[in-house]
Amino acid sequence: MRIKDIFKEKTVFSFEVFPPKKTSPIEVIYSTLDELQGLKPDFISVTFGAGGSGNSRYALDIASRIKESGITPMLHLPCINFTKAEIDAALTEAQQRGIENILALRGDINPDIEPVEDFRHASDLITYIKTKGCFDIAGACYPECHPDAENLVEDIINLRKKVEAGADHLITQLFFDNDHFYEFREKAAIAGINVPIEAGIMPVVNKNQIERMVTTCGASLPSKFVRIMTKYEHNPEALRDAGIAYAVNQIVDLVASGVDGIHLYTMNNPYVARKISEAVSGIIGV
Repeated sequence: MRIKDIFKEKTVFSFEVFPPKKTSPIEVIYSTLDELQGLKPDFISVTFGAGGSGNSRYALDIASRIKESGITPMLHLPCINFTKAEIDAALTEAQQRGIENILALRGDINPDIEPVEDFRHASDLITYIKTKGCFDIAGACYPECHPDAENLVEDIINLRKKVEAGADHLITQLFFDNDHFYEFREKAAIAGINVPIEAGIMPVVNKNQIERMVTTCGASLPSKFVRIMTKYEHNPEALRDAGIAYAVNQIVDLVASGVDGIHLYTMNNPYVARKISEAVSGIIGV
């Protein structure tokens, strides 16, 4: 099923997973997938390794496994470190496997890897995928501005290019203050961006992990959130439960404010995904 059609029916609730490291067998994620699929999300997205990464093959296999279970898969596809031929190969195989949904990304720039630059921006990749005529295409967006953009105005202009190129819907980077999302959504609407925007939510289960994440994506940490991390950083179980509660509160407020969807960054943790799904099932129709 094409994800853009799900947005016409309901508030979308979806998960993200990532492949195991290339030194680990793919089977390590299958039990995680079984538990996540049992929660019946509207779709599950699978991250895709950078050019030359050993887990790129895993991503396609995992997406196929998700599809076989009856859940709609979405394959991430970063472009900055891939040649046109490699993108063609990934799209061809995705089509052969019946994978209809692609999250088109520039991808992170690794200072140790020279970018290929067949596709310099996500909008270039979206334009190219659109010529294939057989995929639903999602794009990424940043409520607090892309780290490489000079300001949010420039970032919104670039985001509009993605939509004009053919992005059918958008998924945000993680954020911890819903006001940032609401301000971003309003600015996007003023700019003429009228596709569904799904809010990306990451439950905090590890203080060091989240600090690394916000460094790379540019998200800010509200004082309330910092107090939670500081108080429970040496108590993993308490931090996990507090992180779940914080994420649930975010989701309740977002759904009450008419969000198009919630995309849960599960970090391959089915316990956390299950607790959140159970807590919000009555308001989001999970």
